Amino acid sequence: MGLVLRATKTGEADRVLLLLTPTGLVSAIAKGALRLRSKLFSGTALFCYSEFTLFERKNLQVVDEVTEQEVFWGLREDVDAMALAMYFAELAALLSPAGTEADAQLRLLLNCLYFLSTHKQPPRRLKAIYELRALSLAGFMPDLVACADCVRYEGGDFCLDVPHGRLYCAACAQKRGLDCNLDASALAAMRYIVFSEDAKLFSFSLSEGSTERLGALAEQWTLYSINRPLRSLDFLHSVWGIENTGTVLLPEERP
Repeated sequence: MGLVLRATKTGEADRVLLLLTPTGLVSAIAKGALRLRSKLFSGTALFCYSEFTLFERKNLQVVDEVTEQEVFWGLREDVDAMALAMYFAELAALLSPAGTEADAQLRLLLNCLYFLSTHKQPPRRLKAIYELRALSLAGFMPDLVACADCVRYEGGDFCLDVPHGRLYCAACAQKRGLDCNLDASALAAMRYIVFSEDAKLFSFSLSEGSTERLGALAEQWTLYSINRPLRSLDFLHSVWGIENTGTVLLPEERP
């Protein structure tokens, strides 16, 4: 079983695929998949979740058969949804999960694509959910338990110090010269995304203002954690009409 994260044309009618499977990333080639009458045409398209039969030829995985399980048609009918899905796919490929983490990352991405294609979750909230959960699964989990200085758990605004991954209450943040970037609702949502069970991950609501704060911070945390720009994120910003303001610190600049 695998989800097509990338499908690149090669030759006259072949597709080079990058698949996210329950055990990790797999690269494969689908010969003649771009021919309309090919039995590989639909199942090897971008974002198709399919059952693949592969064989090895000269150290290359070749697709022999494919059976579609889910094609997420709704993504192809909405430019905003497709742009966000492309961002999810690039981030998933960059995280390069393996073993049990790969299975968890695959389930997360499939669920996000389902909600995105069926319009059952607001895209901006969905983006924050995917970023925070995927980064946490990959080992980039911020410390959200309590204020790192006074151990305060809730009450008023908080600050997540992104370069250090630490949480501070308003008073302690002020002492450190930091600005608060989380209101109470956004902090509660961030904790929920990071710590909740898979089955309950998408079961919360959030106001537009708190969603904006959550989304901005989730993106900052993602860019800092991976320490590199993402072309799909730039494209998503252009589709959503957002000015690119995210910065990536070089290794020598990181605290």
